[in-house]
Amino acid sequence: MKNNDTFKIVAVTTVGTYHKAKGFRGQDFFASKQNKRRVVAVVSDGAGSAKYGKIGAKCVCEKMCDILLKADFTQIRQNIINAVDATRDELMIHRLNKTKDENGLLDFSATLIGAVYQDGKGVFFHIGDGAGIALFEKPTHQAVISEPENGIFASETFFYTMDDWKDSLRFTPFNGAQSLFLMTDGVTCFALKNNENTLEKDFIGPINRFLRQEKDTARATRALKNTLETPKACRLSADDKTLMWVGLK
Repeated sequence: MKNNDTFKIVAVTTVGTYHKAKGFRGQDFFASKQNKRRVVAVVSDGAGSAKYGKIGAKCVCEKMCDILLKADFTQIRQNIINAVDATRDELMIHRLNKTKDENGLLDFSATLIGAVYQDGKGVFFHIGDGAGIALFEKPTHQAVISEPENGIFASETFFYTMDDWKDSLRFTPFNGAQSLFLMTDGVTCFALKNNENTLEKDFIGPINRFLRQEKDTARATRALKNTLETPKACRLSADDKTLMWVGLK
């Protein structure tokens, strides 16, 4: 966190034990941008079955941040749609897209979970699994959760590279939040309970309190990385794990 930053952001990506064992690189990516009034935060999980899933994850995170930081907030939902379209257009002419059409986008398949926040108002935008969580200062206020979405099978999810991606795009508004969490599905298994609409408070609560109190971002990042790489966390999920925390107040 820079001294002139309005929002505090701590984010970590770790490579899953499955990818480590196979000698593969991680497929997750995250990005954020902010100004004095607005913050945009995005995480993405590149599909393991996609040839260039990591590139798809990187492109969508960076493009969403670039466009949404300057977009008209009163039309933010339409601007989110426009930003996804812009990412797809960019991948359509990517040098690794051999067909140079929508069929080639499947090689870049990735999920999308992000948030835009300004002046006390925010919205999650979400395609596929992973999750977004908005926490509030008053314990009486229930957390707002953008839940994972899977297909018919537990291992099936949705990607922004699909031709019907707009059918899977979900918006979840929130107001007056204190902190945000964004995560890929490697983290949701121990951040949310089995029904996926309830927090695992022994995980989210302590992390939120620690990150809000810790002034040294480097130390906070190390602690978060260590949490995601504990033996218990690796037993619960062998997938890549990305967790981004945003302090809003």
